[in-house]
Amino acid sequence: MHKLMKNGITILALCIVQLSFGQKKLDQLLKQYNDNGVPYISVEELAMPSTKATLLDTREEDEYKLSHLKDAIHVGYDHFNITNFIKNNPDKDKTIVVYCSLGIRSETVGEKLKEAGYIDIKNLYGGIFEWKNKKMKVYNHKEQETDSVHAFSKTWSKWLKNGIKYYPKKKTN
Repeated sequence: MHKLMKNGITILALCIVQLSFGQKKLDQLLKQYNDNGVPYISVEELAMPSTKATLLDTREEDEYKLSHLKDAIHVGYDHFNITNFIKNNPDKDKTIVVYCSLGIRSETVGEKLKEAGYIDIKNLYGGIFEWKNKKMKVYNHKEQETDSVHAFSKTWSKWLKNGIKYYPKKKTN
């Protein structure tokens, strides 16, 4: 029994080290691309029932259609239009959470929102990948729960540990 307990403690310690190492590596990745101009919100905080926010998916339409957070509004990245957004969302005091695959594209959109006068903008730490890694639900274009997540590319997909990775088909001429 003592040996079994010792093995269990060892396994638990290894899991904790693995989780903190993964978190540290994600921190390093985000620091490489982001300047933290938009503060992060954790998956856990966003998932709390008391957190009320408008969710903006800043990925491209095919990514959003495959899976997105419940009630998220697709705004895109390549074609994000701040003028249209302001026209349709005049309340600049509401809490807005932006997200993308990992939190890199979403920071750019969040900064545009801040520049336009929106005051309570947050960036989902680790994006939809971290959301899914924490076993949170995502929904497809029919608003049905799915395990599929657009992996963006082979390079970025290593950050998605949970769910079914979907890779876009290459276009042929």
